[in-house]
Amino acid sequence: MEIGRYHWMYESSRPHQYRHVPALRDSVSPLSAPGCFECCIKCLGGVPYASLVATILCFSGVALFCGCGHVALAGTISILEQHFSTNASDHALLSEVIQLMQYVIYGIASFFFLYGIILLAEGFYTTSAVKELHGEFKTTVCGRCISGMFVFLTYVLGLAWLGVFGFSAVPVFMFYNIWSTCEVIKSPQTNSTATGSQICVDIRQYGIIPWNALPGRACGSTLESICNTNEFYMSYHLFIVACAGAGATVIALIHFLMILSSNWAYLKDASKMQAYQDIKAKEEQELQDIQSRSKEQLNSYT
Repeated sequence: MEIGRYHWMYESSRPHQYRHVPALRDSVSPLSAPGCFECCIKCLGGVPYASLVATILCFSGVALFCGCGHVALAGTISILEQHFSTNASDHALLSEVIQLMQYVIYGIASFFFLYGIILLAEGFYTTSAVKELHGEFKTTVCGRCISGMFVFLTYVLGLAWLGVFGFSAVPVFMFYNIWSTCEVIKSPQTNSTATGSQICVDIRQYGIIPWNALPGRACGSTLESICNTNEFYMSYHLFIVACAGAGATVIALIHFLMILSSNWAYLKDASKMQAYQDIKAKEEQELQDIQSRSKEQLNSYT
């Protein structure tokens, strides 16, 4: 017997009876209401974690490449002006190219900040968990075209960043050659033979300054002093970090490409399923109409 739904009634002229008392409709059990934990689980279920990881990796890679590359380029110009090309006209073209690259870095950082947010938003709205959260989901031709456009654009950007990654390895190679030459000069075997002054590094052979630039090269103790400067040490390691950032961006774009391809395939399958369900619903409606007309005619005959 449920407490509160029945109560005992006694009447002298009738036997003992139970009378039904309706339950209060306004009272809602606290167990039936969704709690904070269920709401949090529902919200977390709509997060596209793959797109979120790719976005964080992309932001980190672009930030490392742009920030470290900008500072390293400025340090490179300072090293060239102080030790390898004292005449400003000899490296004027290189200075303009580096300044242009610094402006390009600003543009890359701004563009990929917006592009990463757009791809993350696209991941939110094409994830099956978000579709389930927002009820019935219907695909459109425009939505599929936008997803296909993102796939193509991400593919092109991935190829471009492969080139950037290869280009960023060039200054790392140059600085590594200078650093390794300095290590040879510092070695005890070189000091014992007194041949350190004959070991030189000629920057002109890399093509970044013309052959008539003076002095153009550094030898012996002069080269060793260059390697001991903070500018050389910082520029060398910042170029390494910038190269690593470019590699991380390439990995992030490949990750984005896989995500966008799977989302585009999902949208394509969803559109086919939607068309099938529309046709099925139309056929069922026609069948119901036929059955209702048949019943009406049968009733009219009888």
